[in-house]
Amino acid sequence: LAPRSARSPRSMAAPSRDNELRRTFPPLPPRDGDRFAESWWGNAWVGALEQGALDVKRLERGRGYAGQGHVDAITVTPGLVLAYVQGSRPRPYRVQVRLRTLDDTDWDRFLDAAADRPGHIAALLDKEMPQSLAECGVPLLPGPGDLEPRCSCPDRGHPCKHAAALCYQTARLLDADPFVLLLLRGRGERDLLDALSRLNA
Repeated sequence: LAPRSARSPRSMAAPSRDNELRRTFPPLPPRDGDRFAESWWGNAWVGALEQGALDVKRLERGRGYAGQGHVDAITVTPGLVLAYVQGSRPRPYRVQVRLRTLDDTDWDRFLDAAADRPGHIAALLDKEMPQSLAECGVPLLPGPGDLEPRCSCPDRGHPCKHAAALCYQTARLLDADPFVLLLLRGRGERDLLDALSRLNA
């Protein structure tokens, strides 16, 4: 067997290790165009990335990398998005993006707001994030500067193109399932739905 460091490509994919607080998503297929999000909350994530970035050129390169499928399987856990991203060198870079998790007070406020209107829970189950729920006084969506990218590449840009690529692909995950955002903020889907059904009882 080849030594681990010589194997290519490396991957975060380990779906057998997934649980309530760890979700792995297979690599997303390449896509044409610059739009990585269709939903308002996916676009809010992209907005946080782009408004907090210090270099437009790195964002453009990151969009290109994401669109061409350079981002491998993505793992999401509370406060962290993690993936290998293929750059110009043979070995892919290890990229992570950190986001602060919510505290218990924030979660109580979020759950109260979600239970307050029956439509909120139905929307979440339909993989929709109601704007009124996201604006309940809890910082669910990141703002400029809230995303903390780190990459094993030598580029000290904020973000580098590899981290930007991961952020753009993460927007596609959020688009498909807002529970990914809630997991990033600290709570798993089953845990949240159990808490909501208790509040509704």
